[in-house]
Amino acid sequence: MLSLVSLPLILLAKVAQLQINPNEARGVDFLQTQGDNRSIRKVVVPAYRGLITDRNGEPLAISTPVTAISVNPQQIREQDIDRLSVAMNTPAAQLRARLKRYRNKSFMYLARQLPTEQAERILDLGIAGISGRREYKRFYPAGEVTAQLVGFTDINDSGQEGMELAYDSWLTGEPGAKKVVKDRAGRVINDISLIKSARSGENLRLSIDLRVQYAAYRALKAAVKKHHAKSGSVVVLDVTTGEVLAMANQPSFNPNDRSYVTLGATRNRAITDIMEPGSTVKPFTILAALESGKFSSDSVISTSPGYLKVDYKTFVDPSNYGELKLADVLSKSSQVGTTKVALALDPDSTRELFQRVGFGEVVGSGFPGETLGSLPAYRKWDPVTQATFAFGYGLSVSSLQLARAYAVLANDGVRREISLVALDSEPESIRVIGSGISQQVRHMLRAASGVKGTGKRAMIDGYSVGGKTGTMHKVNPGGGYDTSRYMSAFAGLSPIENPRLVTVVVIDEPRDGDYFGGLVAAPVFSEVTGNALRLLQVTPDQMAVNHSVAVIPVVTGKRGDS
Repeated sequence: MLSLVSLPLILLAKVAQLQINPNEARGVDFLQTQGDNRSIRKVVVPAYRGLITDRNGEPLAISTPVTAISVNPQQIREQDIDRLSVAMNTPAAQLRARLKRYRNKSFMYLARQLPTEQAERILDLGIAGISGRREYKRFYPAGEVTAQLVGFTDINDSGQEGMELAYDSWLTGEPGAKKVVKDRAGRVINDISLIKSARSGENLRLSIDLRVQYAAYRALKAAVKKHHAKSGSVVVLDVTTGEVLAMANQPSFNPNDRSYVTLGATRNRAITDIMEPGSTVKPFTILAALESGKFSSDSVISTSPGYLKVDYKTFVDPSNYGELKLADVLSKSSQVGTTKVALALDPDSTRELFQRVGFGEVVGSGFPGETLGSLPAYRKWDPVTQATFAFGYGLSVSSLQLARAYAVLANDGVRREISLVALDSEPESIRVIGSGISQQVRHMLRAASGVKGTGKRAMIDGYSVGGKTGTMHKVNPGGGYDTSRYMSAFAGLSPIENPRLVTVVVIDEPRDGDYFGGLVAAPVFSEVTGNALRLLQVTPDQMAVNHSVAVIPVVTGKRGDS
């Protein structure tokens, strides 16, 4: 009887077991799948940003791996915040306030660009809701030496200034993706599969030579400090290729720590800032005179009695120079002589020559914020405007534009394209001035930089130099000129017979009592160009007199007076 009762119960139990066990098996599989799903993630593989180097491969901008730490504010527990704040070296109250602001969000960055060791300490806490992601941080080995030229990126590794911005699309790679297994701390513990490979950005080789750049940086910084100047810039061009070998600016900044950047320090003044070039354009007025056929190198101009009244303006020389040849007009920087030459010329022809050498036209460097400058045209030129235009007032140029114009003289009248990127082929060029008159003016500039010229402090031991000083009153914001604020400049080339370099130096508002271009800017030219010629192993072309310029190892003026 008992067996008859038990049999149905046993059968029911078996049926129940058959109904339950399949569900249990499926449940285990389900939970296992869900567990895997929670740990398997698709993550972005960050792309490596391309290197920026100097022409010789010296690194100027590199990307280093770092970690971004994020949190899900809805998952983090109150008791974990104190531990987290200690690991992050952040006040707990501040961290709580941030988490509270994002309490309805599922994602918040705790920190970006953390060194790997610090990020590991945070992840090792095993706090729920916290995860890490690899990213890159830009590092600039040359620091402030190349700061304005190279520029910098933002926290997302996007170019913000300088060549980092100009070539951002070139330098930026394409991120990839992969499937990974993560632990509770958000760390990748296993790579499952690569979905898409990351493509690194292209490298960028600049035209600058870091050795020459450092020479320019050091000399400029010392001069700005010595003369208590507001700012300054130096440009060095290789005239054989049109490549910029150095471009330094002061004040500068540390691109690796931009916490204390002063106003204007990030500006590449050599490209973005304009000035009235003053007497540094007198060689081009002399070019126009020779090109007109009205003057020759032997032409004599009377500058007696040392001043000249033109309408409402009187032009004055420091002394009565008497009769001067064209070369002497340059070497003495005679306002009277330059005015007489200018008034004998067609002003539109003079302006057109200025345009041919590159004034009033963009250099085409591709650098963000490059200035056009100004080269005004007049329907009718009054005599005073015609005269002042001829010695550099009423037009505006950048230091780089002025360097390009002097490179035309250095290249016997050929204008080459200017490049901030190292070239692998012959640059484009066009003849804009006759070679004969270009050579004549170039040799006239030698006298201007000789022992009797205004630029005698630009002389370089062992090398011939040709150049011109400039001392310019600054324009008042409300109009007119400020008789107490100056810009001091020197533009020149070396060696004379077979030029290799053009260097332009501009010092803005020297305040120590010296402000003439020959006193303030010319010595910087001498130091920078002399060191550059030696570093580039350019053969000296004249007997050395002394060795005062060492090779640097890598580890009350009238308007227009000079």
